[in-house]
Amino acid sequence: MDVKNWVRLEFPSESVNVLFARTAVAVFASQLDLTLEEIEDIKVAVSEAVSNCVIHAYRDTSGSILVECKYTTAELEITVEDFGCGIPDIVQASEAGYTTIPEERMGLGLVFMHELMDHLNIASEVSKGTRVVMTKKIPQSRG
Repeated sequence: MDVKNWVRLEFPSESVNVLFARTAVAVFASQLDLTLEEIEDIKVAVSEAVSNCVIHAYRDTSGSILVECKYTTAELEITVEDFGCGIPDIVQASEAGYTTIPEERMGLGLVFMHELMDHLNIASEVSKGTRVVMTKKIPQSRG
């Protein structure tokens, strides 16, 4: 499939950038034939992905977060990548309620991303970082 448009953003792992990433991706996605509810789902999924980078990937340090968006006629693809500590066990991390910071977090970020997007792929390597790729189908006609 031919990529129709794309954008790439890189920013520091500061909590203020969660809102920035969420808004930037929503504006990019607004070019497509998506409902307001679908755009809201995308915003929440991006917020969760970027928040995970800020909170978990770099823990008490900081680093870069990369967000890439592209679309074809069939789907929107959003990639959120960090170069932090990585996830030792993706299956465990994907379980509802699992968190490395139980006193502060609910452990639902990956669950929300999975539920709100049509497809979710997570690749991670300890001490190298994590790459989350989320896709949302673009309706061909709303009839």
